[in-house]
Amino acid sequence: MQNTIEQLRRLIRDIPDFPKKGILFRDITPLLADPAGLALAIELLANPFRGKNVDLVVGAESRGFIFGTAVACCLSAGFSLVRKPGKLPHQKISTSYDLEYGKDTLEMHADAIVKGQRVLVVDDLLATGGTMKACCEMVKRLGGELAGLAVLIELAGLKGRDKVGPTAVHSVLRYE
Repeated sequence: MQNTIEQLRRLIRDIPDFPKKGILFRDITPLLADPAGLALAIELLANPFRGKNVDLVVGAESRGFIFGTAVACCLSAGFSLVRKPGKLPHQKISTSYDLEYGKDTLEMHADAIVKGQRVLVVDDLLATGGTMKACCEMVKRLGGELAGLAVLIELAGLKGRDKVGPTAVHSVLRYE
């Protein structure tokens, strides 16, 4: 397993001082371009949830769409979108959350989840936890049962895991 994790780590490019000075950005585009690396990342995201009766995968704009739809296919589950305001055409619910400097809002179709569905939330990154927390809140408001959270990369030092409460978090790659 350690070799596979190292294989993925080599496909993540570190970009210092992006988007601003002092930030070390973890760029996943080399991983997305590598067929074997992408397939491995999807398998490692999906594997802990096989046989767990996941009905629906929820992914947040935009990289959550990439990983979420692929994980949904692996689990024979449906997929539902979480988008930024003004992007969804039908009746929707929204949740606002705090950013480092301000607020942001996410939206989801009001009929995206059938009450009682087991839902897995998938994204590329868990940093401060704001996006994940907002997704979880909307899943619960629509009557979904959280089966867990799965992310490719967790920036553990930012303690985003603490914001999502008791929901189990599976991260493929952890950076301190």
